[in-house]
Amino acid sequence: MTTAIRVLLVDDHALVRSGFAMVLSVEDDIEVVGQAADGRAALAVLAEHPADVVLMDVQMPVLDGIAATREIVAAGLAKVIILTTFDRDDYLFDGLAAGASGFLLKNADPSDLVEAVRAVADGHALLAPEATLKVIARLTQASPGASQDLVAASPATPAIARAVAPRLTPRELEVLELLADGLSNAEIAARLFLGEATVKTHVSNILAKTASRDRVQAVIYAYRNGLHPRG
Repeated sequence: MTTAIRVLLVDDHALVRSGFAMVLSVEDDIEVVGQAADGRAALAVLAEHPADVVLMDVQMPVLDGIAATREIVAAGLAKVIILTTFDRDDYLFDGLAAGASGFLLKNADPSDLVEAVRAVADGHALLAPEATLKVIARLTQASPGASQDLVAASPATPAIARAVAPRLTPRELEVLELLADGLSNAEIAARLFLGEATVKTHVSNILAKTASRDRVQAVIYAYRNGLHPRG
């Protein structure tokens, strides 16, 4: 039997935590192991109830979500998905620089939340489409305020791109372009009339061929190396 993904919910609003718990608890492969109302309490809960993934609010008393994320990731306690109602660039980039593996707005569909938990637990990064496009814009423009952690994480030189691009099949290039548009696997499957499992295979091949750690790096790779029409 596959071990369930252990999730800790961190938000200073009890109703929000309850809502997330209801969404996740119906999934056979996900278990909510604890809840906390602030970052400091989250660290205390993790000491007693280890988790694989933490769903982290940003604005909280005592210890905010960005600082808590930094401590959790630095200690190797869990992977973190930032969840916020505010579509703010500073939350996005500060959260990613702190080591978050995902960023979603709280108005995301429940299915997106479940997919994010599974993807991050499986070692992938997952960003809301809005966030993906902002990361791309920040890194491709190499703006002075860009996080050095994020800049360092971006792949590949044009020379490598020229060597790798011919190895991408026409279908993989299609999938990469849609990734660069911020589409999820389900949306790509619908657009290309493919099964989600097939899309997942294509994404895995793209990551391997472009030496990208996750789909965000692959998207940045596409933009930086001219493999996207608007790159």
